[in-house]
Amino acid sequence: MIKVALVDDQYLVRAGLRALLERAEDITVVGEAEDGAGAVALVRTERPDLVLMDIRMPGVDGLTATRRIVADADLRAVKVVMLTTFDTDEHVFDAIRAGAAGFLLKDVSPDELRQAVRVVACGEALLSPAVTRRVMTAAIKASPIGPTSLPELTDREREVLVEVAAGRSNDEIAATLFISPATARTYVSRLLAKLHARDRSQLVVLAYESGLVRAGGM
Repeated sequence: MIKVALVDDQYLVRAGLRALLERAEDITVVGEAEDGAGAVALVRTERPDLVLMDIRMPGVDGLTATRRIVADADLRAVKVVMLTTFDTDEHVFDAIRAGAAGFLLKDVSPDELRQAVRVVACGEALLSPAVTRRVMTAAIKASPIGPTSLPELTDREREVLVEVAAGRSNDEIAATLFISPATARTYVSRLLAKLHARDRSQLVVLAYESGLVRAGGM
């Protein structure tokens, strides 16, 4: 069972998300909060697998709450997915760097919502092509520090990192590079360890920031 916490300052949004999520037999909502401070307290109490976190809230916003959750070693297993109204939200890049596992638009379809929860709970990143382009643009503007900023990676690890930056799943990486899905998972795990990245979303940022992947290179 995938345990989900809902954080949004609008009650109707939370109620709608709960109703849609709990139609799935493998998902349960363990709690709700209306601001970032409440979100951190809720996560520490309930230890959900995933938090659906609104970015823009009065008081402690979603970005600050995400940073607090990510900084808590006891909550390392909790994944945060940011909720936003627009795929051009200017906080996309900052939130991913803060540790968010991805983004979800509030007008997502019910099936897409439930599938997104499953995808992130399984360890995949949730970055739509539009959001990936946003991350790419922000990373390039952030004064890339060059490929030498990456530790020693093998040629195969670099190939896998490029595929991760393109938003591909482990199965898609395996098919592209002619390796098994298990081997793809192993390479991704190595990259997370070597680059000290919390999740695949941060690998995407590192790939662009380092210059390994550039605009038009995907």
